[in-house]
Amino acid sequence: MSINTVMVIGAGQMGGGIAQVMAAAGRKTYLNDVNMDIVKSRLAFIEKLLDKDVSKGKITEEQKAQTLANLIPSTDQHDAADCDLVVEAIVENMDIKSKVFKNLDEICKPSCILASNTSSLPITEIAAVTRRPEKVIGMHFMNPVPVMKLVEIIRGLATSDETYAAIKAESEALNKTPVEVRDVPGFISNRVLQVMINEAIYSLYEGVASVEDIDTVMKLGMNHPMGPLQLADFIGLDTVLAIMETLYTGYADCKYRPCPLLRQYVKAGWLGKKTGRGFYTYN
Repeated sequence: MSINTVMVIGAGQMGGGIAQVMAAAGRKTYLNDVNMDIVKSRLAFIEKLLDKDVSKGKITEEQKAQTLANLIPSTDQHDAADCDLVVEAIVENMDIKSKVFKNLDEICKPSCILASNTSSLPITEIAAVTRRPEKVIGMHFMNPVPVMKLVEIIRGLATSDETYAAIKAESEALNKTPVEVRDVPGFISNRVLQVMINEAIYSLYEGVASVEDIDTVMKLGMNHPMGPLQLADFIGLDTVLAIMETLYTGYADCKYRPCPLLRQYVKAGWLGKKTGRGFYTYN
């Protein structure tokens, strides 16, 4: 199938990045959120990113202008009525996602694929609230989306081969590398990554080393570009906790038990870079 018109639901960091790469690939792209101020703020941020790419010679002024022209602000999910693909990129909460997908199932044309950017929640369960489970799929981008090449494609129990092939082709058209993953809690990326982050938090909690020293060990000793505690701050500690809870519940294995310090930080509102304080302090 041909994908020409897209809606991305959620104008946060992930949704904005997904919308940017869709628009840059020539897709007419609705960027949707509940508040127009949120949408306009994200579009302004995307324009700044494109300005930087122009100044570095990565894209031309014409490419920047075309990308911006392809981005359409939206606060009404009914704008998805004629879309070929909708990508949901909202909070990691099954109840909220289920309501969105049930609504989209009513709005979108029968041929439209409904994709979720969920980082850990089961695609099969999301698909079950729709009348088109064969057209529901996971399309998990990495952050920051315009830079990172990977897309995890997650097939639910009912996802059709045709839907998978269309999303694989679309990922490649966005200049991404798709990897097919089974529908299990955390998939591959977060099943491995979040356990490492959680263990780093336990190391801090148990007084093994300081925040800076834990991150330095992983950067200089393991050649990671960013330490796990700083990375957790960038992801958002509330998101890290939500993923760990999904892993802990999904596998019923104590190795996925979220560190008490992580819970404490989230309850304190220390969610990382987005709130100005997490394991590090941000201006």
